[in-house]
Amino acid sequence: MTDDNIIMVSADRSVVAGERGPFHYMLESFHRHWGRVDVIGTRPEHIEQLKVFGNVHLHHPTTGKLRQAAFIAATGRRLAAERPYTVITSHDYNPFYNGFGSSRISRATGIPYVAEIHHVPGYPRPASLRERIDRRATRLYARWARKRAAGFRVVNGVELPQLLSSWGVPRETIHVLPSLYLDRETFRPGSPCEPECDLLFVGRLVPNKGIPAILAGLAELERRGFGGLRLRLVGRGPDLAAVNAFAARHGAKDRIEHIEWVPDAAALADVYRKARFLVCASTSEGGPRVVAEAMACGTPVVSTEVGIVTELIQHQANGLLFDGSGQHLADVLQPALSDPTVEQALRARVSDDDLSRFDCDTVIAQLADGLKQIAAAARERSPG
Repeated sequence: MTDDNIIMVSADRSVVAGERGPFHYMLESFHRHWGRVDVIGTRPEHIEQLKVFGNVHLHHPTTGKLRQAAFIAATGRRLAAERPYTVITSHDYNPFYNGFGSSRISRATGIPYVAEIHHVPGYPRPASLRERIDRRATRLYARWARKRAAGFRVVNGVELPQLLSSWGVPRETIHVLPSLYLDRETFRPGSPCEPECDLLFVGRLVPNKGIPAILAGLAELERRGFGGLRLRLVGRGPDLAAVNAFAARHGAKDRIEHIEWVPDAAALADVYRKARFLVCASTSEGGPRVVAEAMACGTPVVSTEVGIVTELIQHQANGLLFDGSGQHLADVLQPALSDPTVEQALRARVSDDDLSRFDCDTVIAQLADGLKQIAAAARERSPG
């Protein structure tokens, strides 16, 4: 532990509900680098706990989004009156009430705030009109925040720095601090087993995840003679209706399985290990985390070129890349589905990949140190 304290303004409402998702596991390591962590989140469906890991305190409103920025600002000012804080982090996305609230705390208290942009909807490709609007709103926010934030945290080293720079954000204020980390004791290859599905999807069932492309690819593979393929989807979201309609239309209800939630990381790792391929069809992403998790478990991935994917996958060497269309998904998968030696070669190469740079403790330590350095530099620039 240190004497440094941090306020994290987040969209999360899972930890307070007792769920063990990605943010829970991040905090499990992150909290060790701070004297106290205060998380200001959004309104939860229910509350199970207000304190975790001994020094992580959870603050959630009972009101809706229209009052969220005011709740963030008031909560942050109250906390700052009780103790000193090193930095504020703001997980920013449209409508940017996190950033507006964090800026108000910073202005009132002098605590530097870091704008965290993990993902820009609609970049590189929009999946809906809403994503086009969100992308333009993110551009406007970045231009507003560049004069107010101590810096911008991004989570991949190529895509987001280039985009923010093109929007006029000074390159020296953009800090690459990845959010992709792995518990490699949990996410690791297991003993050989009979796969339970041919294609696996893990993530929210929402437009930017490319669910229609996965279904179109499955239909095309069926047309080409691969009629017995099993698809498993793990996640929640509105696109489940399209999945159910597809299953009914193609008589595939017994071959398409949906799981809303798995209880913990160990169970998720087991899901990866029991799949022949993970499919990521996203049109825009910051990570995506699922690609690295599957690879760490020895499962080959077929993915679009989003986020950090091109920093992980070499096409036809340790994975497969496709352009986001169902036709191309079928094209790149067909050789591996037709020839077991192609699949085995991909699987062997994935298992040999060195993913040590994503060790959880290493990545989280770099994040904590990076945030402290950004805050220290901001204070040096504004000693008063």
